[in-house]
Amino acid sequence: MSSSFAAVLFDLDGVLIDTETIIGALWAEIFAERDLHLSAAEITRLTSGQRFEGVLRQLDEERGWKAPEDFLPMLGERFNGAFSHVPVIDGAADTLRALKAAGIPFAVASNSEKNRLHLKLDGAGLTALVGPHAYDPSVVGGVGKPDPALYEYAATQLGVPVTRCLVVEDSAPGARAGVASGATVWGLLAGGHLSHDGRDALAEVGVTRFLDSHAELREALGIDVPLMMGHPSSPIS
Repeated sequence: MSSSFAAVLFDLDGVLIDTETIIGALWAEIFAERDLHLSAAEITRLTSGQRFEGVLRQLDEERGWKAPEDFLPMLGERFNGAFSHVPVIDGAADTLRALKAAGIPFAVASNSEKNRLHLKLDGAGLTALVGPHAYDPSVVGGVGKPDPALYEYAATQLGVPVTRCLVVEDSAPGARAGVASGATVWGLLAGGHLSHDGRDALAEVGVTRFLDSHAELREALGIDVPLMMGHPSSPIS
């Protein structure tokens, strides 16, 4: 059995790569330097699936904290330096290989800034598997999720209607973008940062199915890791 979807569109952080520990620790460090002492849960709520501008907007609205002029460039430098090595979520590379073997096109659509998106893919060793289909908000005029434009653009680049795509997400802003685009949205809770509260938030915005691993995702799509690639979850050469 093969997938009934024309293409699969992946979020990056928390879906293919496990950056949440890196990102959470870095945000906590940056906030503490500015006397913003937030719990790990608060940091996750503020930052998950958000662009830098969205995080700063929430801090202003909720805490009345306004970022200085040099804050965004500083964030860019600090985050760019954190992604020389990025853990791949267990089974993610196998899922991409299985999709290739099944002839199902796929793309990555991330709220990460363009340079940072490619740093993450390089740091995770996924650049060759993903190929040219990795998209960031710059391709749609800087508009990120929860706006659906990024997923709509990715589907267009793959040459398929977005309504025939599966979007795989782990955050409410990203899931909202996928639902608004008209795609089917599944929640993949394979990263280390989402709890039951995360599942509830995703269901609330229209996620129709939840999976706890890439192995479950491949089974749901009816695709298998090609035998010539070796044992499932073998490292990328």
